[in-house]
Amino acid sequence: MDIQRIRTEVSQASNTFGWLEARATTDGQGVFVKAAMQTSMGNVYTLLVNFPNYPSQMPKVTISQPAIRPSPHRYNDNTICYLHPNFWNPGLHNLTFVLGRTAKWLNKYEVWCVKGKWPGAELKH
Repeated sequence: MDIQRIRTEVSQASNTFGWLEARATTDGQGVFVKAAMQTSMGNVYTLLVNFPNYPSQMPKVTISQPAIRPSPHRYNDNTICYLHPNFWNPGLHNLTFVLGRTAKWLNKYEVWCVKGKWPGAELKH
């Protein structure tokens, strides 16, 4: 985990996303980011971004509040699929990208809750 890169990316992402903070993991061996986002429907979500093997591996995002329904584009560990894992590029993608994709996922989730169909293109994996 590249702590310095995460620190820099948190600072950069805070220019785009209003409520964002980095915290130490309970074991003291790493960091995670806690963020809040409001969707176009006005709902507010709190999310956690974990950085296993970052930047080689894409961050894992969990929606912590409010509880969300079992839905498409979630993994068995309750993290969301904001990007197909094969498309992660550590030289191109960063925390701002991850948060932007998470915002998009949340808005699509809300459409799915109302219409029962996930909007947009989908890839199986």
